[in-house]
Amino acid sequence: MNVIVNRGATDVSKLKIGAIEDEKPVTMTIKPASAIYHDLRVYAEVLEQEGGHTIDLNSLVAPMLARFIATDRAFRRARRQIQNKDG
Repeated sequence: MNVIVNRGATDVSKLKIGAIEDEKPVTMTIKPASAIYHDLRVYAEVLEQEGGHTIDLNSLVAPMLARFIATDRAFRRARRQIQNKDG
């Protein structure tokens, strides 16, 4: 399911997760704290309002993790060091 956020002039257009791409998933079970679960539900509601599509909460976790990892500079440096050691 692809969801594109309306890129209008609203504050919502500044969300870090703008599109949910269809990819072959790997099954994983997570147990978020209730506050995180609540925020995830609200995030999905905002995307639904902007994109006009129903969002499955499970489909938000992977792009959020990907965005977090992609923007973590310390992780990128550490990953490069590990990759350089391996070959």
